[in-house]
Amino acid sequence: MDHHHHFTPPPSPMENTAAGASSKPPTPASTPNSRLSSGAPSSRQSATPSHASATASAPTPASRTVYSDRFIPSRTGSNLALFDLAPSPSSSHDAAASGPNAASSGSAAPTSPYCALLRAALFGPDTPDRVASSATACSSSSSPGASAVGTPATGNIFRFKAEVPRNAKRALFSGEDEEDALFPGIFTTRGAGQRKIARSPYKVLDAPALQDDFYLNLVDWSSHNVLAVGLGNCVYLWNACSSKVTKLCDLGVDDNVCSVGWAQRGTHLAVGTNQGKVQIWDATRCKRIRTMESHRMRVGALAWSSSLLSSGSRDKSILHHDIRAHEDYVSKLTGHKSEVCGLKWSYDNRQLASGGNDNRLFVWNPHSVQPVLKYTEHTAAVKAIAWSPHLHGLLASGGGTADRCIRFWNTTTNTHLSCVDTGSQVCNLVWSKNVNELVSTHGYSQNQIIVWRYPTMSKLTTLTGHTYRVLYLAISPDGQTIVTGAGDETLRFWNVFPSPKSQSSDSLSCIGGTSFVRSYIR
Repeated sequence: MDHHHHFTPPPSPMENTAAGASSKPPTPASTPNSRLSSGAPSSRQSATPSHASATASAPTPASRTVYSDRFIPSRTGSNLALFDLAPSPSSSHDAAASGPNAASSGSAAPTSPYCALLRAALFGPDTPDRVASSATACSSSSSPGASAVGTPATGNIFRFKAEVPRNAKRALFSGEDEEDALFPGIFTTRGAGQRKIARSPYKVLDAPALQDDFYLNLVDWSSHNVLAVGLGNCVYLWNACSSKVTKLCDLGVDDNVCSVGWAQRGTHLAVGTNQGKVQIWDATRCKRIRTMESHRMRVGALAWSSSLLSSGSRDKSILHHDIRAHEDYVSKLTGHKSEVCGLKWSYDNRQLASGGNDNRLFVWNPHSVQPVLKYTEHTAAVKAIAWSPHLHGLLASGGGTADRCIRFWNTTTNTHLSCVDTGSQVCNLVWSKNVNELVSTHGYSQNQIIVWRYPTMSKLTTLTGHTYRVLYLAISPDGQTIVTGAGDETLRFWNVFPSPKSQSSDSLSCIGGTSFVRSYIR
């Protein structure tokens, strides 16, 4: 629990009843068990005053059975004391024996069902009161006079013990996600503590010639679970299921890879080069199918939207390439005053966010050649950009060394939501699709990786290990694993996010594991 909120429930009739429990007639739970036949209560049940039974007949001799027109079930086997619906025999006996000094001896009157339910939701079932109640219920149900009706084998709905999972109790106040409360600010179902995240990578790949350049984007993970990495003038593909490495292309000694980007289907890879070229490769056949040469300078950012590929360049422009059209590009976006280093399409493909070395964050729609939204609050280059998969129009952006901040924007209402100073250069952002969390990677001066919980922006964990700026970041198709790359020429794999609840055991994630492995990507 992040926060404890105290509530004063309205007075319950059960509390008033419990105050005079010693002077009340015994409840049905304290009477010997009797068998009902055709809705007929025993004479002893008929003679017992109760809210559950009423008869117009006068009291009859104990040897005679009275039949009425009502079916009155026997509740003698139910553990009503466990829910404070009625005092247990032992507590009644103790209360009678202790007399008016019971309160001073530490015994408490039974609480209302609302209080019991609230206590279980707030503090879990392992409180001293609940342990004591469970022990009392067990002793009463195991007594010689107890009925088999209350045993777990019959599926008694009033049994509220260890056979009910802890999460089932918590679900009374939780939404679809166990960790997201249905009533924000009142209940936070964090349970026994935060999710444990391993502090060390479970796999490290050596990546020789991985460039230490803030403005490049050299790592991307496809929906087919294949990692593309640009190393020098070559692009390599690493299959996460088989660990097989394939050399996709070699640009030659006169050119270098500046960006890679997978199409949504995971079969085609775009490659941006230092000479301003944009190449499209069929990764399944390792064959180049197209080259576009419309940029005048290097292409450091790529983003796909169905069959539309957007490319950002040091020439300050963004070009839209439709791979179905004959022209090299179908539209040109102008607005940035310096190199475009960040580029991301929203999940619904209706908005494109771009960040540049001019410290500007722009938002475009598919039909505009000028930005529809302009954000100038960052004070350093904006490379880190991430759209939320959970809330339409929620955009996160991160600034460079002179800024160090992660800012959140609502592009639907054109509002700045919040700002968090991370203490280091923000190099990348990616949002989890499984939970409402995001991860950021950083450069000067701490080179750390931080997992955040949104919207509180509380740190779940900080991961360290890279000795250079963590310039590259990608997330696995199942949303559980991230890979980070740095100028120390290593790629590190971390398990940071939980699995989706709908995920089957034979998902695409073949890379999970706890054993540490180090190998070479080429």
